[in-house]
Amino acid sequence: MTAYNFGTGHPMAPDRLALTARLANCLGLLDRSAVVLLEPPVASVSQLETVHSRDYIAAVRRISDNPESPDPAHGLGTGDDPAFAGMHEASARLAGGSWIAAEAVLAGKTTRAVNFAGGMHHADRDKASGFCIYNDVALAVQRLLDGGVKRVAYIDIDAHHGDGTQNIFFNDPRVLTISLHESGLTLFPGTGFANESGGPEAPGSAVNIALPPRTGDAGWLRAFHAVVPQLVTAFKPEVIVSQHGCDSHKDDPLTHLNTSVDAQREAALAISRLAERLCENRWIATGGGGYNVTSVVPRVWSHLIAISTGVPLPLKTAVPQPWRDHVFDRYGHAAPEIMGDDVDLWWRSWEVGYNPNDAVDRTVMATRKEIFPLYGLDPWFD
Repeated sequence: MTAYNFGTGHPMAPDRLALTARLANCLGLLDRSAVVLLEPPVASVSQLETVHSRDYIAAVRRISDNPESPDPAHGLGTGDDPAFAGMHEASARLAGGSWIAAEAVLAGKTTRAVNFAGGMHHADRDKASGFCIYNDVALAVQRLLDGGVKRVAYIDIDAHHGDGTQNIFFNDPRVLTISLHESGLTLFPGTGFANESGGPEAPGSAVNIALPPRTGDAGWLRAFHAVVPQLVTAFKPEVIVSQHGCDSHKDDPLTHLNTSVDAQREAALAISRLAERLCENRWIATGGGGYNVTSVVPRVWSHLIAISTGVPLPLKTAVPQPWRDHVFDRYGHAAPEIMGDDVDLWWRSWEVGYNPNDAVDRTVMATRKEIFPLYGLDPWFD
């Protein structure tokens, strides 16, 4: 998986994956009885063609063999997505991880799967974007649909709008895409507003909560709980696919939100409960963004693995000393001592009232007004 490498200095450092795997292993998560490790295959061209155009895949393969020839028309060889030798195989392997997760769920071999190397939600049908070459989450959703699943809910809590996944399914009423992100007025990709709500054949299938910069845990969780559970419940999905980019963290270098590891763990728990209540536990979780490599990403995604097994890690769990030693020896950073940020996770539920003077509440109300009536829900009260 770490072959997905845009080069020294690029924010999408493959060390994010290596450190997560090492921490999960040190915590004993990979040895839990519920856990089976599968080697991700390189997704085939025919598999990739279920969500990407043939011309685009051919362009990725060309630049993979000849990285000195950029293809900006397809978003390849740009500052965000620099070309590198072997790009096709590395990107297709990330996609293959989410493909086999969907295959395992369809076959009844598991109800839950995690591909923390996945979550490449900016890749569109015909173009790379935002560090993403092949859209593995879209691939997993499409595989579920092709395998007979009638409705899939896709929940994206990355700080950046999940534009590629939204675009691929914008006119498909079988897929509900929900993205909770920093407003496109202040952050790439500049999209994801409340009025982006689905194509003519799928009104209400795209849901966007565009939060103002500096939104912290209380506002972020208030927005999540004021929109996501209600709509997912009304949609009645058979499987949930989620993207857990952790770049909304206050220490992330690329975004302007102020959440904690604790809040992101809480959101993952909420998604887990939705899967248990609505989908007979069927849930595929992926990673995504997150650029604080040593402090944030490994802890958030280790929590995600633990939650997926049904036994969450307490926030006061000690970060294993061998892992902390490795981080210090390799990076010169003092890693956190516990698995949480030791913050107060209180937030106001929507039921206590709407404050029109609050920027987060205005964002939430814009989304609820746009989408809730399409599901028979009252934007003021439900």
